This record gives sequence, C-alpha cells and structure tokens, in this order.
Amino acid sequence: MMADLLTRPFSWLNLLYISLAAVIMLGIVLFFVTYAIYFERKVIGWIQIRYGPNRVGPKGLLQTVADVFKLLIKEDIIPEKADKALFRIGPMLAYLPAFAVIAVIPYSEKIQFADVNVGILYYAALSSITITGILLGGWASNNKYAIMGGMRSVAQMISYEVPLIMSFLGIVIMTGSLNLIDIVEAQKDSTWFIFPQIIGFITFLIAGNAELNRTPFDLPEAENELVAGYFVEYSGFRFAFYYLTEYVYVFAMASLMTVLFLGGWDAPFGLDFIPGIIWFILKFMLLVFYLFWVRATFPRVKTNQLMGFAWKVLIPVALFNVLLTAVLKILNVY
Repeated sequence: MMADLLTRPFSWLNLLYISLAAVIMLGIVLFFVTYAIYFERKVIGWIQIRYGPNRVGPKGLLQTVADVFKLLIKEDIIPEKADKALFRIGPMLAYLPAFAVIAVIPYSEKIQFADVNVGILYYAALSSITITGILLGGWASNNKYAIMGGMRSVAQMISYEVPLIMSFLGIVIMTGSLNLIDIVEAQKDSTWFIFPQIIGFITFLIAGNAELNRTPFDLPEAENELVAGYFVEYSGFRFAFYYLTEYVYVFAMASLMTVLFLGGWDAPFGLDFIPGIIWFILKFMLLVFYLFWVRATFPRVKTNQLMGFAWKVLIPVALFNVLLTAVLKILNVY
C-alpha cells in the first residue's frame, strides 16, 4: 500500500516508486475518462433509441480517442482582452484538486495511496478548490456569458456542498471516524450504510450530481442559454482540462459513494472468494451508470428551482437525517 512507502525514510528509490504509482493511477483515470465518455454516449443512445458512436474504430471504440486528439491539435486561443495569467491558471486549478482527491480513496484492503485519518474532510476541502478554478475561468475570459456561467457555478456548488457534506455526517456519527478505511471496516461488521443511512444516500446522489454540474443541474454550462458558460472562450487542451475535470470527479464521486454507502470492497452474501477490488469495481460501475441514466432522462431545471431545491428541500432533509442518526446513536440503536 502506498501509505507504507510514505511512512518510510526518504530515498530516491521510494520517490521513484511513488512517482511510478502516481503515473499509473493517472493512466487508469485517463483510461476511465476516455471510455466513460464513450459508454455515456452509448447509454444515452440506447435510452433515446439511437446508435451512439459507431464509426471510428470497431463499434466506435476509438471515437473518444479521436475527439481527444482533435482537441490537442487545435489552436490554443486566448482572447485579446482576457486576463491572460488567470485565463491560463483556471483550467489547472479546476483539474488538480479533482485528481488529488483520488489519493485518499481505498479501493481494496491493499490498494490506496494515503491512509488519512480525516479522509472525508480532505475530500470535501480539496474538491471545493475546483469552484475557484471555474470562477477564474469565467471571470478571466472577459465574456458576459462566461462570467454568468462562473457565478452560476459558484452559487450552485456552494449551495449543494452543504447538503453533500451533511449527507455523510450520519456515517461519521455512526462510526465515530473520518477515516475511509475505518468506515469500510465498520460496514463489514454490521451492514452497508446504504440501509441505515438511506436518507443520506439519496441526498448524496442528488447533491453529488449537482456538484458535478451534470444534467439536470448543468446550469453553469447551459449550451442553449450561455453557449457553454464559463469555458465558452476556451479552446484546445485548455477546454479539454475543464471537460476532463467533470469526468475525473465522476470517478472520484462514484468511488466515494462506494466506500461510504456500499461497503467499498466488502463482498455481499459471503462471496469472499471473489477479490475485493472486483466488488468495488462492480459497485462503482453501477453508480457511474446512474449518473449517465440521469443525464439521458431528466430535463434541465430552472435556476430558481435549482437553488430553491437545495435550500428548501435537501438541506432540511440532510439536517433531519443528522439529528435522527444522533438520537438513534444515543439510544444505542446503532
């Protein structure tokens, strides 16, 4: 486990191992992003009775690869009146936290980069930095549509972060720990938290979707209103960074939900002979499919509906779940 390497005295060999592991993880995430986009198009096509990608490569498997190549060879254009320094920083500031949060997620008993005692807090704190990258991109573009998209994103993501964080406070109360490995181990000893924390799970599903700026909560992009919103002035690889950020967060969010609510690598029905990483991947893929299914099914909501739902519905429900969990914990029900 990577945590063992991090606790050893510094040596160039350890640094090489850590760097190699980070590169491998980056490759896995990029592979996931490449084919998550492909399968999303296929799922949406299947739901809407269309073919989806089927031209580039066998069964269209190279379509996303071609799209990425197209973005990389496009000209990098920076508007003349944009704040050039912030314009360049915005995409990087949005992407780096998305990749960094993956470090604390345990994928099995032996596969994890860092065993942090406050893993949930680390995830919540670091993912918030992405908001700054999106706002910078919108503001630095010196474009009215872009700044409107950036401001929408700030309002939306800050609003939905409140119920998102509150949704897993019930788990923290039940386990008495912010450590993600401890949370998985607690589910092995009793039951997966999706059952006692079903309210928190549903709240997390909705708020997490809003945090990802995906349909039906894609108001910051809103192609038919803001012609792509905060990244409307971006082209080439800088646009690719913003696009990449969304799907890396799909990876991170689905992984976190698997750990918090679905027992992580814990095998159901006593099927322990199947490796834990296989169970993690199956649960993870189920949650990713949910995100694709929602995008293909629900229409975009209006801004007032979006904000009203967060403050008038999700936050009170999440607060109720925290209070209910605390009462049941005091009564020794958990």
